[in-house]
Amino acid sequence: MDNNKDAVLMDKIVSLAKRRGFIFQSSEIYGGINGFWDYGPYGVRMKRAIEQLWWREMVETRDNVEGLDSTIICHPQVWKASGHLDQFSDLMCDCRDCKARHRVDMMEDPKICSNCGGGNLTEPREFNLMMKTFVGPVFDDEHTAYLRAETCQPIFVDFHNVRVASRQKLPFGIAQIGKAFRNEVNPRNFIFRSREFTQMEMEFFCDEAEGMKWFEYWKEQRIRYYREKLGFGDDFMRVYEHEKLAHYARAAIDLEVRFPFGWGELEGIHHRGTWDMSRHQEFSGKEQHYIDHDGQRKIMPTVIETSVGLDRTFLALLGKAYAEEPVENEEIRTVLRFPAVIAPVQLGVLPLSKKLSGQAGELYHKLNRYFRCEFDETGSIGKRYRRQDEIGTPFCLTFDFDSLEDNAVTIRDRDSMRQDRVPVAELRDYLESRIDG
Repeated sequence: MDNNKDAVLMDKIVSLAKRRGFIFQSSEIYGGINGFWDYGPYGVRMKRAIEQLWWREMVETRDNVEGLDSTIICHPQVWKASGHLDQFSDLMCDCRDCKARHRVDMMEDPKICSNCGGGNLTEPREFNLMMKTFVGPVFDDEHTAYLRAETCQPIFVDFHNVRVASRQKLPFGIAQIGKAFRNEVNPRNFIFRSREFTQMEMEFFCDEAEGMKWFEYWKEQRIRYYREKLGFGDDFMRVYEHEKLAHYARAAIDLEVRFPFGWGELEGIHHRGTWDMSRHQEFSGKEQHYIDHDGQRKIMPTVIETSVGLDRTFLALLGKAYAEEPVENEEIRTVLRFPAVIAPVQLGVLPLSKKLSGQAGELYHKLNRYFRCEFDETGSIGKRYRRQDEIGTPFCLTFDFDSLEDNAVTIRDRDSMRQDRVPVAELRDYLESRIDG
């Protein structure tokens, strides 16, 4: 992709995200803090919608996946067992001239500063990505703790608690949505690589003999989800198969998408083998085997993982949805073509005149029980359409003076700009058929 074109697109998306209340830089009035972002009114609506769509797909529609909501701070030994305290690091170096800090693996030339072009760099050194804190009144090594670097480790630790409480047998999964923290050397590309982010992960526990079968199953399921639910076609999403695997892994793929800055990883699907459960058994001293009473076998569960960043999903959707197109009078319309199921506002309710606000408002309150709606009576109808286009609203309802007589309203489609006259009594069915696909 053209780097200049990508940079322009990213700038436009960042500007729109702030202007329309999707995403702001954290602590902006104090100059901001790098790698941290706040979701505004429309951003949080859409973020919750993405969470709900994933949760329904991964948990609520399945009998063999349970949910979990674990703490951000775990016992420090969790991270010793997982290898994060010893191995979770990047090589970094600093430019002595411009003071820029770089991840060595991201530099085109490890001898040249990509910021100022100078060659006065420090020697590469290890930089652990765990964020440290303290638990209790004393700030010493004995009270050191860490903000979780990923949401999967508490799932492994709680395996038996969830299994017993839910009366599940192998194979079954545990899913979680939650915050994770990484002290990134160089946060970049807006919300693609942040220091605080939200993960949506599912760990599927099975017999080792069936591991590859379940790996292929979840690979197919996740690809289908993106194609059917979010409209990610082959021109936007591709599969990257890892040739070099972690020492414990049996297979691994990344689902990559075309972000505003270029191709990047969205979701990883990994066959992790028995390594995670074996490590926690070793470090905790607690039995982690599963007893198959039917087959009279003692099984160390194999794990198949699906792990996706919610923030990266959000950015991918922003990039895919953003469009500029000419309309009447040589005006350029900026529009976000979000899938209706995750759009922050699914229906804009617009009275043609403020004199109709009472009747239109009553209709808005009825429809808001079923859809994410917004009531807008300020400005010309054309300007209100443009505002709704910029926040990605797929449908706008106009209540006009004829509505008082025929009890019908005009529904305008964001993408085709087609307008249909729909009886109020049929509105719910009309909208549900289009929003749910």
